[in-house]
Amino acid sequence: MLTIIVIIILSYLAGSIPTSIIFSKLLRGIDIRDHGSGNAGGTNAIRVLGWKIGSTVMIIDIGKGVLATLLISQIRIDPISLNPDLIQIIAGLSAILGHIWTIFAGFKGGKGVGTAAGMLFSLYPVAGLICLAIFGLVLLLTKTVSLSSMSAAISLPIAVLILKGWRDYSNELLYFAIFMAVLIVFTHRSNIKRLLKGEEGKFKSKKSNE
Repeated sequence: MLTIIVIIILSYLAGSIPTSIIFSKLLRGIDIRDHGSGNAGGTNAIRVLGWKIGSTVMIIDIGKGVLATLLISQIRIDPISLNPDLIQIIAGLSAILGHIWTIFAGFKGGKGVGTAAGMLFSLYPVAGLICLAIFGLVLLLTKTVSLSSMSAAISLPIAVLILKGWRDYSNELLYFAIFMAVLIVFTHRSNIKRLLKGEEGKFKSKKSNE
């Protein structure tokens, strides 16, 4: 039990690192939550801080998911009998929840997409590529990141079901895929309202002078 508690706490803290807030304050002297969409995620970082800084923020956010899923999940303090897949899922989800509700910024962080992507590629590389392709296609057609993110998330359990024919994924991984689809849609609920009203903005990044 102690092992699981430590994994959850460390993964949550890793996910809670408010990358975009730190970069915006150190490199631009602003709080990113006061600009753009007001969200402390990678997309808004690109929009407000430019491609170079914003892309770095995204890479770090993805790395938080990888760190928790592949490394922190391997910590062992006492004997543990849980399925290794389940332990990785617990670690990855803890990091995602930390990113969304970060303890370091009043429990208001990003929408979890980048960190979820890191976890996804750690667990399901092929499914991750499928979701990435769907994200890119929807973004190309609509120029709307929120719709692209939700489309990719919803496609995840479908991709896993299809891939189960080639690889025997555990039920825990399938349940995770369904949960992630629901969670990502939930974190985009304000975007859904704007989409229904036709008020959701198209993706544009601030030109970087770096």
